[in-house]
Amino acid sequence: MSGPSQHGSDRPQRLARAAAVSGAPGKLCPADRATQLLEAVIQPGDRVAIEGDNQKQADFLAAALANVDPARIHDLHMVQSVLALPDHLAVFERGIANRLDFAFAGPQSRRLAELVASKALKIGAIHTYLELYARMLVDLQPQVALIVADKADRDGNLYTGPNTEDTPTIAEAVAFRGGVVVAQVNEVVDRLPRVDIPGDWVDVIIQTPKPYRIDPLFTRDPAKIHDENVLMAMMAIAAVYEPYEVRRLNHGIGYATAAIELLLPTFAAQRGLKGKIAQHFVLNPHPTLIPAIEAGFVDSVYCFGSELGMERYVSSRADIFPVGADGSLRSNRALAQVAGQYACDLFIGGTLQIDAQANSSTATKDRITGFGGAPNMGADARGRRHGSPTWLRAGQEAGDSLRGRKLVAQMVQTRQPNGAPSFVERLDAFDLAASAGFALPPVMIYGDDVTHVITERGVANLLLCRSPQDREGALRAIAGDTDFGQRQSPELSDSLRRRGIVMSPADLGIDVATANRGWLAAKSIDDLVTASGGLYTPPAQFRAAAAHS
Repeated sequence: MSGPSQHGSDRPQRLARAAAVSGAPGKLCPADRATQLLEAVIQPGDRVAIEGDNQKQADFLAAALANVDPARIHDLHMVQSVLALPDHLAVFERGIANRLDFAFAGPQSRRLAELVASKALKIGAIHTYLELYARMLVDLQPQVALIVADKADRDGNLYTGPNTEDTPTIAEAVAFRGGVVVAQVNEVVDRLPRVDIPGDWVDVIIQTPKPYRIDPLFTRDPAKIHDENVLMAMMAIAAVYEPYEVRRLNHGIGYATAAIELLLPTFAAQRGLKGKIAQHFVLNPHPTLIPAIEAGFVDSVYCFGSELGMERYVSSRADIFPVGADGSLRSNRALAQVAGQYACDLFIGGTLQIDAQANSSTATKDRITGFGGAPNMGADARGRRHGSPTWLRAGQEAGDSLRGRKLVAQMVQTRQPNGAPSFVERLDAFDLAASAGFALPPVMIYGDDVTHVITERGVANLLLCRSPQDREGALRAIAGDTDFGQRQSPELSDSLRRRGIVMSPADLGIDVATANRGWLAAKSIDDLVTASGGLYTPPAQFRAAAAHS
């Protein structure tokens, strides 16, 4: 067979072969012919985009691709947001694909590192989400897309429901370059609740034997939030949200930011901050946001994707979430990343390691985790031109009279749950770059974008630092009893506190003795259900956890 086509020159031949496999006119292909279909439409050397979002997976098509004959289909270049399933790596293990461009590989990060080390695959680059989408439109244009949706009609129109996520971006990148788009769907119906992807973007539909996989990645059980998380959340509100009047923001995933969400109706309200902070979120529908929404703190939420169990609650709050006439959320990962970069004044999230320059990374020696959207959200957008009190104040504190600054905060305990120090002299990412042959170490968020670092020991305001020595000293001052923290004299830390660069809980008027779970607006999954008026339906694993707690 010949190599990949340019701009769809052989699209008619590919579709003719697909029709022969399907065995009937129209766009429907029987599920038991999925692997044959992919052997018909994919050619050796093709770039193939398979939908693997943060949450929903084209899992049936991933398995079908992993089962093609390597003698017929080989040397594929996989272009995908997330590697989440064993089948995503099986294509490399079986010699079907040999090159990868991606954004995130959380569940498969260790195995990916092993395959890179054994030369089973070559990584072109680890991207941010927006970066990968952009390249799919420019120089990484796929010949074939394998996507996923809730429902389809017989004309190929797709309904994605609340979890639209990456689907429109992938489909458009392929459909308008003469490529072939194959969609797995849970159900084929006569009439869709709404059309999320037009049928003329879609070439083949496969109704799968069981619903596609989707994971509740953004659910955090309040019962697992510790007193240290509460203390850090109180400091974040007092040192960042309140003085900068942060109204538009994005939260990362984790117990630290879940604690902030659950402190809005209690601690933040007590400080008179309702209507002054945390009104507009770019965020998946976090269940821990329910009490703040019900308390009237939140005016709007724009979503990357949805969250299992939140469907009925979201539909009931069309005043807060982007809900269509069908009563279902419409999410969009690409547009949410743009909103997070340009319409938000604060990104606050966590990491695994921070070095003396405030560079942070989740990539360690034996794990190629990737970045996802954190570098998009946790970066100062140099193209921004509209002002806000938050943005302007941050710029002034940084000494910039010409432009403002986006707030980028990292919340991390001085030690990880396994006891490893969070603050290090040198990121593992440097060793990973050398072993994997990367041109640059995979730094998640660069230190010059970070404005605040928060630990259980205090807050470092890096905007006020006027030298590299100040920045390093501020980080060491809040690093606790780690080797990194102990390499600094108490006198220097005290000097930074007097200058307001470092703030302890006491400096912020917070009594550590009272910083505990009592402040949480919900202390369990059951409390979240109650706060939702019974509309939140937790996934099975969270109901089981609640029953055993």
